[in-house]
Amino acid sequence: MAGHHQGSEHGSEPEAPLRVKVLTVSDGVVHGVREDRSGAALVERCGAEGWTVVEAAVTADGTDEVAAALRRLADGFHGLVVTTGGTGFGPRDRTPEGTLAVLDRQAPGLAEAMRLVNPLGRLSRGVAGTVGTTLVLNTPGSSKGCVECLEAVVDVVPHAVRLLVDNADPHPSGEGSGPAHG
Repeated sequence: MAGHHQGSEHGSEPEAPLRVKVLTVSDGVVHGVREDRSGAALVERCGAEGWTVVEAAVTADGTDEVAAALRRLADGFHGLVVTTGGTGFGPRDRTPEGTLAVLDRQAPGLAEAMRLVNPLGRLSRGVAGTVGTTLVLNTPGSSKGCVECLEAVVDVVPHAVRLLVDNADPHPSGEGSGPAHG
């Protein structure tokens, strides 16, 4: 039946809100010479979505710094880590390189969708993918751009994160739900 929405089989048990960690990548913020507007904008937008921001962290630019921060944030975590900053063409913009160093699997469709939100998106080198049961999204360092990029994928992120645990989340189409047996 078209448009049929499957309800929870567990009665009125509410679904736990998505847990989120925000990572700002910025030498300026680390050294206290720049305000973290983009990190604050992401925290606010995630809260408006009903998601629970459990940590907001800051790291310096650079491949090794980003990789170390992401490893720490993803360790034992089930949820979303969204980064802001370091995705452009500047010499210190190494967020994608640091992210690629820790990803188990890439999610190019998410990164592509985020790039399509405005013409400047074509300049983003941000990547998306998984580390264990954590989904990682790179967004730009502008407070407007990071929120626009997150909004481009906000509809599918909770489903993607649920799939990282047991692949038992029903497919939005109603087809192919649950793990394959046989």
